Amino acid sequence: MKNRIRIIGTILIIILISSCKKDVQVLLPEVITASTSNILYESAVSGGTVASDGGGNVVARGVCWSTAPDPTTADHKTADGTGKGDFTSSIYGLKLGTLYYVRAYAMNTIGTVYGDPVTFTTKVTGVKFNSSLIYGTLTDIDGKNYKTIPIGSQVWMAENLKTTKFNDGTQIPLIVDAAQWTNIITPAFCGYANNDTLYENIYGAYYNWFAVSSGKLCPSGWHVPSDTEFQLMIDFLGGDNSAGSKLKESGSNNWSLPNRDATNASGITALPAGMRSSLDGSFSGQGIYGGWWTSTETNSSPMGAAWSRWIHADTTVVARSEIFKKDGFSVRCLKD
Repeated sequence: MKNRIRIIGTILIIILISSCKKDVQVLLPEVITASTSNILYESAVSGGTVASDGGGNVVARGVCWSTAPDPTTADHKTADGTGKGDFTSSIYGLKLGTLYYVRAYAMNTIGTVYGDPVTFTTKVTGVKFNSSLIYGTLTDIDGKNYKTIPIGSQVWMAENLKTTKFNDGTQIPLIVDAAQWTNIITPAFCGYANNDTLYENIYGAYYNWFAVSSGKLCPSGWHVPSDTEFQLMIDFLGGDNSAGSKLKESGSNNWSLPNRDATNASGITALPAGMRSSLDGSFSGQGIYGGWWTSTETNSSPMGAAWSRWIHADTTVVARSEIFKKDGFSVRCLKD
């Protein structure tokens, strides 16, 4: 009899525990919208944090955006994984000079919840030259025009090169495919994110060093400067630690903040064109840093490197770095 009572009691406890489990309530998740960064012409970086899953699995998360307040997943959205924690969202396909609203979202079995909205405005195309200086002009073999500026005893292009041909009329191969870019050890060029229409007139083109070393990349009467010639210009502008302020385009339309102490006193109008990697063919750095090839290699191997000069948004330093010859970098030409 006692055993029978124990068994019945055990069954009642199990039923009670099961009933309690069924009564556990799943709530909506909690999500926080991150601040927006890397705002460019057609893209931006956002994201958020799923602080709580509400007791149920978060099956979708990301951000949604619109030109109207309080966007939802019925508007444009990203899909950035599942579960709790931080996530980063890359937003593409935006319009120039447009105000956008963006909200993080998270979805569990109960429904979808949104974070507070964050606003940002995409950039307007254009380059801000130094209006107090007098620029010269130069035309390449494609018929594309460039501003030029004297600095000390030198005369420099005040814009990045964007030619599609060598100065003898030979076409430079345009390489769009990422895998092909990583393997090529002959001259090649491309535009940022392979979007020549938007970026060419601002940032110019990316060239690998094999195009540079051809000796035919710049317009006739001009050449890609050597490491020594670059240093001569930098020294004239105050040296490695401070010359960046006189080289960088002022303001924040192209440069990300803080664009430290940028005055463009030289007229060079250095821009943050970024680069194309030889490791995976990806594009990076636009809005944050920019730089130029020199004609001076560090070793003779095609898999080796050459010297470059580059500038970052948060410093006035002009850095000297070895860049793989297969990388894509900007070019400024120097008058012979």
